[in-house]
Amino acid sequence: MSDPQNEPWPLRRLVLRTRRLTLRPDDDAGLYELAALALRGVHPPEQMPFLQPWTDQAPDDLVRTSMQHFWRGRSQLTASDWSVNFLVRREGRVIGIQELSGKEFTITREVSTGSWLGIAHQGQGYGTEMRCAVLLLAFDHLNATIARSGAFADNPASLRLSEKLGYRTDGANTCARRGTAATEIRLVLEPSHFVRPKWTLQVDGLDGCRQMLGAS
Repeated sequence: MSDPQNEPWPLRRLVLRTRRLTLRPDDDAGLYELAALALRGVHPPEQMPFLQPWTDQAPDDLVRTSMQHFWRGRSQLTASDWSVNFLVRREGRVIGIQELSGKEFTITREVSTGSWLGIAHQGQGYGTEMRCAVLLLAFDHLNATIARSGAFADNPASLRLSEKLGYRTDGANTCARRGTAATEIRLVLEPSHFVRPKWTLQVDGLDGCRQMLGAS
């Protein structure tokens, strides 16, 4: 369908562009590329930055369950409970994933974020840039008033990234991770505390998505 007003899945038209990166909601071809990226490594094996240790799976299981996870997110998306998984591309190649989610967003005006990068693309500022992209989308285009995130206490790189962007600590949770207790630091960010990037975010295709995200 060429008419944007009759587009059954308007998220496929949504594009965020930063200085170096392009972010688009997940598509099947991109998800296969993302799974191949995960197989090449996301973190050192002795570390586990995720609550669910999905990177511990056998390669075939990792690919299949990853695809199922993202398909499930698409199929269950509603205006009251949504999660948009942006495939992050650098020069046309998928280098990671950046999630932006909201529950009862029309009422709460709160969003949450989560992300990962292939290990070969870490340490180059991409994580900061892609988080900034979805925060700018949330605060400036969807009128969010709160952004939440979290990281384990033994993940200093993620905690430093959040601190650099203006997040404040909002308590902690004790979680079971790989069969042992781990401390997750909760983080919160308000628009007035957001340390904005010097570049401008370009957003295309958002109008048709607002109703899907409870932001119309």
